[in-house]
Amino acid sequence: MGTKKVTSIAVGDMFITRKVAEKGYPGFGEISDLIGRHDVAFANLEMTFHNQEGWPAAESGGTWAMTEPDKLDDVKRFGFNLFNTANNHSGDYGQEGVMATIRHLRERGMIFSGTGANLQEASRPCYLETPDYRVALISVSSSFSDASRAGGQSGEMAGRPGLNPLRYSMRYHVDPENFAKVKELAAITRVNMDKDESIALGYSAPYEEGIYPFGSAGNFVLDTKNFIESVPNAQDMKRITDQIREAKRQADLVYVSLHAHEHDDPDTSIPAQFIETFAHQVIDAGADVMIGHGPHELRGIEIYKGKVILYSLGNFVFQTETVSLQPYDAVYNKHLPLDMPVGAYMSERSKNGTAGYGVMKNIWRSVMAGWTVEDGRITEVELYPVSLGLKAVRPQKGWPVLSHDQDTLSYLAHLSEPYGTSIRIRDGVGTIEVN
Repeated sequence: MGTKKVTSIAVGDMFITRKVAEKGYPGFGEISDLIGRHDVAFANLEMTFHNQEGWPAAESGGTWAMTEPDKLDDVKRFGFNLFNTANNHSGDYGQEGVMATIRHLRERGMIFSGTGANLQEASRPCYLETPDYRVALISVSSSFSDASRAGGQSGEMAGRPGLNPLRYSMRYHVDPENFAKVKELAAITRVNMDKDESIALGYSAPYEEGIYPFGSAGNFVLDTKNFIESVPNAQDMKRITDQIREAKRQADLVYVSLHAHEHDDPDTSIPAQFIETFAHQVIDAGADVMIGHGPHELRGIEIYKGKVILYSLGNFVFQTETVSLQPYDAVYNKHLPLDMPVGAYMSERSKNGTAGYGVMKNIWRSVMAGWTVEDGRITEVELYPVSLGLKAVRPQKGWPVLSHDQDTLSYLAHLSEPYGTSIRIRDGVGTIEVN
């Protein structure tokens, strides 16, 4: 028998609100040709796709993300064939928006995971067939509003449509002096009043020794030094790793997608501790690659036990300012006129293009990550830098082009150094040898 081989390529967030022109755009052919040379092509769909088939949720992922279903045809024109739908915009238009998006995906035969009619469905892997390998994808999000989290189905009641969640908890370790300050401030503000009453009535257990909550902010832990710890939810981890083990029985390769904005450090390019813990645990459970996205910027790459962890690939299509509609809540929350058109609203939000994501360099550069598996082993990862047009005007901004930019690759190499990852840069492409 000959060598079994499969090639994969992955990108980050696709916040697509405009049609790809019939003849493409400058650079479209080069980037779609690259995608087309791979058997597996993954993207995160950072949108809901429907014609107002759901109602705007009270909370959004930032911008209420809705675009017409035919944009899915443009997504397919790039050459992608495997998709994540679990992210902080999944619930922007409620359960109806979740189900409408699923319907439009299925009508086009698109293979996706991460959302469903209930928690069981949202948690399941999807499968992509390639000539030599069957590839499973399990998709998860740690960034979400409570209402967008899928609910489980019981024997008597239907579940709740939504996304496959990864919850986490924050633990703030502080020294004795600061621990006393936390208790003092909690007493002054009465932030724990409801919990204290529940304990007094016998409905809740007393606080653990050396652990003290501060409202909904998380638990403070008495320690000898001050630091922040974040921990993935044990129930969610069991559900996710159980699905990985099942996918490993049914597929040759298992990919896990994680949409995560969170960070413990002021530097947003450093993932929160629970994200690193999650990545290691899913690899230990049998995943071959973890594909990260969410913060709209690059994060480092780690090679762990011969497997690949892409902490964030950044943006691939980013067209937030040309979204067609925004609901009442968007303008009301900013005390703006309720009849303000969406273009004027976006100009107001960005201070006429002088503030926010529009002027942040790292939002408009990213990488496409490709990797090769031969006889079950990942041999190398190739990194292709992308530019989304930092200085372009709004109607043209946000389309990806291959940049061959060494500066982007050097920056990613810097982010990856703490993980012991070495990236070789040559002719505008980065390469990681996987041992």
